[in-house]
Amino acid sequence: MKLQPLALAITLGGLAHQAIAAGFIEDSKATLNLRNFYFNSDNRESQDRVGNAAYTSQAKEWGQGLQLNVVSGFTQGTVGFGLDAIAMTGLNLDSGGRVGKAGIDRTPGALFPVDSDGHAVDEYSKGGVTGKVRISKTEARLGTLQPKLPVVNFNDGRLLPQTFEGGQITSNEIDGLTLIGGQLESTKTRSSTDDIDLRIAGATRPNGTPASTPLADSDKFVFAGGDYKISKDLTAQYYYGSLEDFYQQHFLGLIHTLAIGPGNLKTDLRYFNSRSDGKNGSTAGRAEGYKSSGFWRAGDSHAGEVDNNTWSAMFTYSLSGHALSAGYQQVSGDSAFPFLNQGDGATAYLITDRQIGKFLAAGERTWLAEYAYDFVAMGVPGLKTVVTYLSGDNIDSAAGDRKEWERDLRIDYALQSGPLKGLGFSWRNASLRGNASSDLDENRLIVSYSLPLL
Repeated sequence: MKLQPLALAITLGGLAHQAIAAGFIEDSKATLNLRNFYFNSDNRESQDRVGNAAYTSQAKEWGQGLQLNVVSGFTQGTVGFGLDAIAMTGLNLDSGGRVGKAGIDRTPGALFPVDSDGHAVDEYSKGGVTGKVRISKTEARLGTLQPKLPVVNFNDGRLLPQTFEGGQITSNEIDGLTLIGGQLESTKTRSSTDDIDLRIAGATRPNGTPASTPLADSDKFVFAGGDYKISKDLTAQYYYGSLEDFYQQHFLGLIHTLAIGPGNLKTDLRYFNSRSDGKNGSTAGRAEGYKSSGFWRAGDSHAGEVDNNTWSAMFTYSLSGHALSAGYQQVSGDSAFPFLNQGDGATAYLITDRQIGKFLAAGERTWLAEYAYDFVAMGVPGLKTVVTYLSGDNIDSAAGDRKEWERDLRIDYALQSGPLKGLGFSWRNASLRGNASSDLDENRLIVSYSLPLL
């Protein structure tokens, strides 16, 4: 079932029975978000042995993104109806190269879809509509969604963000308690216009089928859970997510803030329990491609089956513009941490999901240290910087335990006054090293601006 036409029909049907009165129009907002994005990723292992550049895995792309968000108010009455819309376009300013061509100095595809001849497209567009209904403090949404929850999280790490198609209900009827539930059917990934089904890393084609056969996937991801504010300083979380024929996942979280001396200590505790579902739980189903990434000994009959526990603890002490963080994450079980991942960039709700790596391989344990500073304390509002270091080891592999580390540096500045107030500049630099993955250096330069239209 395609949900965008259904969402539009339901909402328009509701509007037809009510006057589009104050609320639907007067509370409507429209914003044009502009994002100029330069992306440079350098695979250091693509150089030959004498040091000559042979950067077949290097990406250098530059684009301009435009995103129009239209958010309506609700019609008056006991039952309020509304309609939201999103329209996005990415313009190719520079990409170069062609996928698969020998001797090229860079490969496209990091910011833009690639056409049939291996070149990045000149532009790509996508969008969607969302019908919404509100009763009291409960709201139902059907159509295009961008969920931001522990068990499913849309990705916004490139020129245009990822979107999902599905339905969601959010209720705030009880003070301090937010309940959320819904179902997703498909996604448009961040660098694509195609509406595709859902899968996890490790999904393959059925055994013995040609390369043209689609990867195993699913059109049903169910999620439910909520946040409960026990006190103004303590929030407890529980969420459940299930991707049909792949996995079921339970999440527990606890967020606490404690005043210590002149500053505050924030504690963020997370625990995920993930197990197989449907076809992933059987040898026959995994032969159809319903597999997870991970590490299993040769001949293990459970190879490819989701089996994962991941927990983490993050502590951040903030004082006068300074924020110092320390964290630890442990991935246990034969499989890697499972989450919705269509292979074109995805976000996992982990303290280790950073600019390049995610540090979620089977058996991996990761230490994290981070320092952030807000220069408003020095009289320079709008200027912020953060540096992060992660070190992961004990990664299970046939070659023994592997390890990796990543260092990230981010500097952001936003104009605080004048006709271009809010114009933002961001430089994000990262390096990933180790024997568990390719050695990468990456830079992102982003200029962004939001223009209110309504």
